[in-house]
Amino acid sequence: MPVFTLSKRLSFPPPHLAIKEGLLAVGGDLSTDRLLLAYKSGIFPWYSSGEPILWWSPDPRLVLYPDELRISKSLRKVIKRKRFSITFDKDFGAVIQACADAKRSYGKGTWITGEMKDAYCELYRRGYAHSVEAWQGETLAGGLYGISIGRVFFGESMFSRVSNASKVAFVALVENLRRLRFKLIDCQVRTDHLIRFGARELPRKLFLEQVEKAVQKK
Repeated sequence: MPVFTLSKRLSFPPPHLAIKEGLLAVGGDLSTDRLLLAYKSGIFPWYSSGEPILWWSPDPRLVLYPDELRISKSLRKVIKRKRFSITFDKDFGAVIQACADAKRSYGKGTWITGEMKDAYCELYRRGYAHSVEAWQGETLAGGLYGISIGRVFFGESMFSRVSNASKVAFVALVENLRRLRFKLIDCQVRTDHLIRFGARELPRKLFLEQVEKAVQKK
């Protein structure tokens, strides 16, 4: 199966044409319109500095339904002690920079280029990208960010400077999305970290069907 080269035309090839590893296309740009079309189509960018923009649609896809969130007993104790205060959209720029700087032993998001930071900050200014911050006093201890379209939250990256900070931020996000009646959270690719929270893998076909319906909901 070939990897497609994108032109200036605002379009993507069908996601089911991605190669086995999930890579679908190369090139294009990170304009707001293209990014929104990508997410609505079950596609996301992921590439390293110095590479062309790479667009992915893996199969299977890891998702978390807000009603299926699992919280361990130890994490419940951390939350109950109120070690962290949680805010939403208070400092998106600091969160995405911290995610870019974070060193990871699992998952995607290790490389967030300057071009990507600019593009997602523009999505934030337009009301599509959101951050969750976990604070200890005035210090940003952890957090995460992603894209919200309709009733789907497309998770992008998270970081922790203090143990459990990103976990508490993630729980706060999911509980807030549940109150807002979101249908699902896209976690992109499997990690044991997210599986422990109740995430599960879906065949790409089923994921795309659910996303298509949920992004249209107000």
